[in-house]
Order: sequence, then structure tokens, then C-alpha cells
Amino acid sequence: MGQADARVLTDKSAIRDAATVIVLRDGATRPRVLMGQRGKDAAFLPSKFVFPGGAVDAVDHAIPLATPPRPACAAALAQDSDLSPAALIAAATRELWEETGLLVGAADPRAQAMEAPKGWRGYIATGHLPDGAAARFLFRAITPPGRPRRFDARFFVVAAENLRCDPDDLSRAEDELGHLQWVPLDMVRGLDMPFITEVVLAELAAHLEGRAATGVPFFDNRTEISRFWRL
Repeated sequence: MGQADARVLTDKSAIRDAATVIVLRDGATRPRVLMGQRGKDAAFLPSKFVFPGGAVDAVDHAIPLATPPRPACAAALAQDSDLSPAALIAAATRELWEETGLLVGAADPRAQAMEAPKGWRGYIATGHLPDGAAARFLFRAITPPGRPRRFDARFFVVAAENLRCDPDDLSRAEDELGHLQWVPLDMVRGLDMPFITEVVLAELAAHLEGRAATGVPFFDNRTEISRFWRL
């Protein structure tokens, strides 16, 4: 094996699966999305405005969904992936809860009976389980090689109407994201964002305006050769 081949394998092994949530509000009037700013000392995307999200944890695989994802969503999530759609949706739900204190889910009696794993105890105590039907799979992107951290990120859209709490109550948010705020899409370009976040927002705007192409866009940067295709 040559040095270049070894480098590619090393980069691939460093990629972590991740889930990100775009909470959409007032989609039919003046759309707004929830964003926050990463800390200036963060190892990944310091000081950038991003959506809530993070890596898929092992415990996310053990959390059942209250409702299954829509068939088209499940099929796209399963394509070219070893992870179950349920684990990805669970991770997105947990990350939203941890980073913003916002709850998306459906009441489920199984939550009262289960012994919640660490990382899920606060959420499960509410009596909810993740609502697969509330999540729409919008975008997938893998961080290019050469970055300090790399993620295979799936971006979900959740309408604010599916929140089981006051969307303006962010008092339970952890401190991982600062300046949490609802940003109108027509003003979001004024924020300091990663390039991929701008691309995802453009895809969201295309959906809201009825001009999006069929399928889920996928920026596939697993190797040095970048590919773009649709799931």
C-alpha cells in the first residue's frame, strides 16, 4: 500500500457519523431557523454559526422511535450507510434537546418503563420518544480530508409546530452553542457560517419555494476526489 492510499484510509477511518437539526419556524410566511454560535476555542468550526447537532453516540442505537420515519426519508437515510435511520433520528433528537433544550418527540408509554441510558435520562423523563415522522431528511455532507475533525453529517428539518415546548424558551440549553436565536432566512447571510451551512440553507430555500430537485443532495468527500450526487 502506498503512502497516498494509507492517507486516504486514515482519513476515512476518522469520519464520525453525525446528525444536525434545522428547526424551521413560520415556513409559510417569513421563514426562520434556529442557529447558535460555536465557541472561539472549539476544535471544529470555531466562532461559526451553525445548527444544533453532533456525533451519533452508541446509546442512540438503543432508543426506539415513537413513530417511524416516512418511507422516503428512511430509504434515503439507509442508502450508502451502515447506520439505521432510527439511530440517526435519535441522535438528531438528543442533540437538539442537549444544545437548545427544545423537545421534539411523541408521548410514548415505553418511555415510562425503560431504563434510559446516560445522555438520554432527561429526555426520556419527559415521557417522550423521538418522533421519526417529524423529521425530513434534507441534506448529507462529509467533511473533506485534511480537516481536524471529519463528520458524515445528515441534516434534518423539523417544523417548529412539532416541538412539544415553547420554541422561545431556550433556558434549558447547554453552553455548547452561544447566541441561540431564530434567524430569518432573508437575513441569515449576515452571519459568519461554514460554507456547507450556506449550501444547506440554499437547499432549504429551494424546498420552501417549490424549486428543489428530486432526491437528497450528498456532498461525498470520503476521499480526495469529491463527488456530488443525490440519494
